[in-house]
Amino acid sequence: MRIGGLQKLTLLDFPGHVACTVFLQGCNFRCPFCHNTSLVMGTEEISEDEVLRFLKTRQGLLDGVAVTGGEPLLSAGLPDFLRKIKALGFMIKLDTNGSLPEKLRALIDENLVDYVAMDIKNSPEKYLQTAGADGMLDAVKESVSILMNGTVPYEFRTTVVDELHEPSDFHAIGEWLKGAKQYFLQGFVDSGDILCPGLHAASKEKTEQCLAIAGQYIPDTKIRGL
Repeated sequence: MRIGGLQKLTLLDFPGHVACTVFLQGCNFRCPFCHNTSLVMGTEEISEDEVLRFLKTRQGLLDGVAVTGGEPLLSAGLPDFLRKIKALGFMIKLDTNGSLPEKLRALIDENLVDYVAMDIKNSPEKYLQTAGADGMLDAVKESVSILMNGTVPYEFRTTVVDELHEPSDFHAIGEWLKGAKQYFLQGFVDSGDILCPGLHAASKEKTEQCLAIAGQYIPDTKIRGL
């Protein structure tokens, strides 16, 4: 396990729960707007034992653990790590880019995740440009299907970047995700650790246009972080 960070308290990362966030290193996407470049490339690491020791001190105080990245499903040791977290009594939320559907399915089948947040980078036609990785779209579509046809609570979410997204893209996204339970549009924030500097958040007006279009297909569509 390559663990790049631990946020000891979050009220935002795991909807409806008080949680901590564990950041895993490594990613198979190169999204130009990525705000966790140091995690994608790999920097300092903390040990799994350190995280588990911390969690033992938070039993009864935290509801859950949000596991994010990078792309967590790249970590071969992830299932065993989640089993240890579950054994301590915590719920688990997983963030994923959806590129590894069989690994996602395996965690769900073993009841190792209680909530999944999956990124939808853009419309299918613009996925390569936005994700920075070729040949991933079929896998992403399979992960969408796993979540939409399963029983684990989930959300889909898109970070809206002015240079990468147009309101018209959300017709294609809406058609793709029609029937989804929840869809969030997130405001882009330049963290100072961006893979490709020089990108900008979409205006409030543009984001609201995207919201109106997506909402025609997915009624429970909301803006987060604007």
